[in-house]
Amino acid sequence: MASLASAKRLVVKIGSALLVDRDSGALRANWLKSLAADVAAFKSRGMDVILVSSGSIALGRGALGLPMSELSLEQSQAAAAVGQIRLARAYEEALEPHGIKTAQILVTLEDSADRRRYLNSRATMETLLSLSVTPIVNENDTIATDEIRYGDNDRLAAQVAATIGADQLVLLSDVDGLYTANPAEDATAQHIANVDVIDDAVMAMAGDAGSGLSKGGMKTKILAARIATEAGCAMAITLGSALNPLERLQDGTQATWFTAKMTPKAARKQWITMMKPRGSVTLDAGAAKALAGGKSLLPAGITATDGAFERGDPILMLGADGRELGVGLSRYTAAETAKIMGKRSDEIEAVLGYEGRAALIHRDDMALNDRTTT
Repeated sequence: MASLASAKRLVVKIGSALLVDRDSGALRANWLKSLAADVAAFKSRGMDVILVSSGSIALGRGALGLPMSELSLEQSQAAAAVGQIRLARAYEEALEPHGIKTAQILVTLEDSADRRRYLNSRATMETLLSLSVTPIVNENDTIATDEIRYGDNDRLAAQVAATIGADQLVLLSDVDGLYTANPAEDATAQHIANVDVIDDAVMAMAGDAGSGLSKGGMKTKILAARIATEAGCAMAITLGSALNPLERLQDGTQATWFTAKMTPKAARKQWITMMKPRGSVTLDAGAAKALAGGKSLLPAGITATDGAFERGDPILMLGADGRELGVGLSRYTAAETAKIMGKRSDEIEAVLGYEGRAALIHRDDMALNDRTTT
């Protein structure tokens, strides 16, 4: 069974019902302070932590005096616009005493569906983590409509975990895990501590229970678990209402853990390998050797390019003899690649007229053939 203590990169999802008092619409400040203390403790051990937080609409609703009943789309977006400021400020004030800087990242479903936006958001989060900043991620409810919504932050959290290669995801919820049936309706329902395979039987156990502030029932959590585990990320569902919820989970409080079958790195390689290439670049001997040594592909090592690919598209990497070395996600279009191939990274801005990225394909965005790495 997975253990929170072993996590290297952790994503934590916080539901509205945990963060905002249902009756008053006010922030549960003491609870948030305890969560901040947990985050600080984990970060002090070298763990990366990303928070995916609901709460902007709930906080904005309270500030605007809107009713607890279902809001119109326009009312929800207005509440989100007011609440996002309060949500970001609340996390900043809770984490700042621990010396932790925060950043707000607002996303929609389109941002992960579009590979260009996906690469941008991934690069931003990776840079923030390298600077020891804790990203606070939320769906951009001020602009999102049904067509571009995740609809719940459970699946958003799972997508974030997959995007940044997290090895563990925790859904802090109003339930302590998965049961064989709804325990509120069936006294014989049994708690399930560990799930190795998410099959039809597991899906059948999921009900749609949720609080007045939360849209995510158990089904959305199981779907999130499927996304996370397929990306190599173990996931836990646990009760989050008590103080210091992450510390309690680490100490063995009741939860359901969903097992990942591979590492995030292996899962990402598998995902990239399954993509259909939109073009190719040919490498010189030096670049091919650098790839085998675990390096990124720089424009200086490219001798030819083929195809009409866009930024974020998968492209083949070919050796000088035409042998396929692997596939990777390009950080430049085909037209840009043709201009900068053979150039040093410090020459890119002069050639393109704007500052670009040093690597054409970052080492984290490529899957090499087995022979390439031997």
